[in-house]
Parts: sequence; structure tokens; C-alpha cells
Amino acid sequence: MAKKVRRKPEEEEPTAFEFPVFDEKAFAEKEFELTYALTLAGVITILLGVLSWALSVLGVWWYVVFPVGIVLIAFSPMLIRRLRSKSSVYTRSDWFGLMALEFFGWLALWFVLQNLSPHQL
Repeated sequence: MAKKVRRKPEEEEPTAFEFPVFDEKAFAEKEFELTYALTLAGVITILLGVLSWALSVLGVWWYVVFPVGIVLIAFSPMLIRRLRSKSSVYTRSDWFGLMALEFFGWLALWFVLQNLSPHQL
């Protein structure tokens, strides 16, 4: 049978876990900043959807309009960085979420306006 390991007298019991101090002010500031970015992303989405619909009504093929929208969505973080000086606090996932919102919102708005418009292709 194996021998039990003796504890050395200088070993102390592990201390209990303590949560780190939560900085409420920094958390609230970041969330308000993300709200501004979300608002800007929503405005960009609406503008892209209307632009894509207008180009489609003018007779531009969808395979020309789609890449234009993708490129504009790719450049939207640069616009948000110029408009919001505190955008340096955004993480990679924050940017990904904003771009995903823009992409899917743009497609949805473009498709809805296409279906509601009376023009013939």
C-alpha cells in the first residue's frame, strides 16, 4: 500500500477565491460607445439597402450590386473609426458583430425593397 504524503508544516491552506474588482464606469462607457457604433451601423445598413435597391431598379445586375455592397461593408469600420474617437475600445468580436449586422440587415432590406417595388426586371 502506498504511503500518504506528509504535509510540510510551512505549507499553508490555499486561500479562498476572490472575484476581481469590477469597474462599473468602464463597463458602462464601453456599452454606451457600442450603442453609438450600433446606431451608426444601422444607418449604414439602411443606406446600403436603399443604394442597392436603387441600383437594381436602374437596371444594374445583381452580380455587380452585391460586390459593391460587400466592399462598402468592408470599409464601414474605417468610417466608424473616423466618426467615433473612442472606437479603440472595440474588440475583434465587437467589429465582427457590427459587420454581421450590416451584412444581414443590408441583404434583408435590399430583398424587401426588391419585392415591394413595382418595377419589372
